[in-house]
Amino acid sequence: MGGSHSREELISDSDEEEYEEEEEENYQDSKDDTPERSSSGRRPKTPSSLDEVAAKLEALKLKYPTSNTPNPSLKNAVKLYLHIGGNTPKAKWVTSEKLTSYAFIKTAKIDGQDGAEDGEESENEEESGDVWWVMKVGNKIRVKVGVEMQLKSFGDQRRVDFVAKGVWAMKFFSDEEYKSFVSKFNDCSFENTYKMESNDANKVKVYGKDFIGWANPEAADDSIWEDAEDAFSKSPRAATPVRANQDLREEFEEAANGGIQSLALGALDNSFLVGDSGIQVVKNFTHGIQGKGVYVNFDNGNQRSGLNSVHSTPRKALLMRAETNMLLMSPKTEGKPHTTGLHQLDIETGKIVTEWKFGKDGTEITMRDIANDSKGAQLDPSGATFLGLDDNRLCRWDMRDRNGIVQNLATSTPVLNWTQGHQFSRGTNFQCFATTGDGSIVVGSLDGKIRLYSITSMRQAKTAFPGLGSPITHVDVTFDGKWILGTTDTYLILICTLFTDKDGKTKTGFNGRMGHRVAAPRLLKLTPLDSHLAGVNNKFRNAQFSWVTENGKQERHLVATVGKFSVIWNFQQVKNGSHECYHNQEGLKSCYCYKIVLKDDSIVDSRFMHDKFAVSDSPEAPLVIATPLKVSSFSISSRR
Repeated sequence: MGGSHSREELISDSDEEEYEEEEEENYQDSKDDTPERSSSGRRPKTPSSLDEVAAKLEALKLKYPTSNTPNPSLKNAVKLYLHIGGNTPKAKWVTSEKLTSYAFIKTAKIDGQDGAEDGEESENEEESGDVWWVMKVGNKIRVKVGVEMQLKSFGDQRRVDFVAKGVWAMKFFSDEEYKSFVSKFNDCSFENTYKMESNDANKVKVYGKDFIGWANPEAADDSIWEDAEDAFSKSPRAATPVRANQDLREEFEEAANGGIQSLALGALDNSFLVGDSGIQVVKNFTHGIQGKGVYVNFDNGNQRSGLNSVHSTPRKALLMRAETNMLLMSPKTEGKPHTTGLHQLDIETGKIVTEWKFGKDGTEITMRDIANDSKGAQLDPSGATFLGLDDNRLCRWDMRDRNGIVQNLATSTPVLNWTQGHQFSRGTNFQCFATTGDGSIVVGSLDGKIRLYSITSMRQAKTAFPGLGSPITHVDVTFDGKWILGTTDTYLILICTLFTDKDGKTKTGFNGRMGHRVAAPRLLKLTPLDSHLAGVNNKFRNAQFSWVTENGKQERHLVATVGKFSVIWNFQQVKNGSHECYHNQEGLKSCYCYKIVLKDDSIVDSRFMHDKFAVSDSPEAPLVIATPLKVSSFSISSRR
């Protein structure tokens, strides 16, 4: 475990020159050898003229002090660096090209080497319409412009870092050249994302006039972020690794029964590990969770023969009725995340008591996801309703019979009652949702939009935040509904829902239309190096706030999973507008200050336990991290 793995120290000219000398000494190419310097070891002949002396000196490539002014004939000149050594003690930046140039080209040949140059596209490519902006640096880099590059800018160093089959850095020779590059990169990224030219008119089309601050953060009202208090436990800078036992202390780690697929944390005595063949019950402690020895097997003979589909690992487990019951969402069918029903498990008896079907007006329908009615609904002993989400549906389901007659669960497959909701026309493409403490609903979509629904209506969103071009794969919201955290593959987006209405009252976007009084969001990202170390196919998953179910309490941390990394941000620090991460940044503010817990295997899920399990010497309840074979608990200590 530790902090951010990045080596983001300044790339100084002295370090650069020292490495270049070593490089030239150890890797001198044979083509640079003159005939007089042969393998026979004979001494070179004495030159016969001053011209020959000059030629020999030039061939030796001796270094002399030079100005930082690039070759005036070289357009878009930069110095190119490569990061080597990964996260080892020998990791460092090395000079790849002392002087090279970059270009943005528009081409259909993203991986090829013969695309159009200098922003010109071929006629065939233009006619096909399938062209992209690509960044080309010398002969070493050719990459499609977009968020996948994880570009990070350092205005004070006139430098950008990015990922392109490796981790690279480019340094510019003037502030103007640096700013020109960043501006052009952003324009190309916008066009690649939305397939339209980057201009004010098109940005209004994409974001809407009320959210134009998302495209131009400098013009947005940022005052709502300024209420951030001092951090409870400030994280170190991203470049400073956390030493063992400094901030994160591992309390428990133990093997699980079977491959863990998901976590269902409880706020009472127990939590649950959903695995390949059953559910393991574990005990909640103030320093984490630990095995209790009880195991509910899916095929232990206690279930009806008609429930064989539960033998496949459920992909969602939802606690209900004071955590005595659990709803198990059926596995994906035919590779699609839509299911027609779920199973209800009585935790106290260890038996699956029934299989429910989703139906409306006598027709079987599907659901993509389920959620509790509110943040604390799983603690309600009489709870009988929950929420459902499909691509174009948002609804509330009721397990009670609408006529007050007890259903015969032993002889029939009961159908859940659709008690509230709306089936939208095509195009919403809902992906995920979450609820606040009062039951308001936030929904994330494939197009990146995030919609807010009040507790009174599921038909029309009170607020719809525009997307930034990436699908929202997971969404969470604070108990008070003031902050929303959306997950995309390459970054997290943190949105403040607060605004002041025309009467001067402070509201959230769940219960009022925000209009043009919308603050720009903030992004949470991995540094290019950490993104590269996380792996090519690894993506952000399941970002969420720490767990609070009491009015007046504020969540303290954010956690997300990516590959073998569990990544933790300090919430107060992210909100702090004067935080050093935000200095010298262009566009939306991005926070790179986080801690990383590194495991030996890919992480299934990372979640904070309920706030009630926090102890006096810790500002936060324990963090639980599950891999397929192990579960670990960590305490975040307030001691520095």
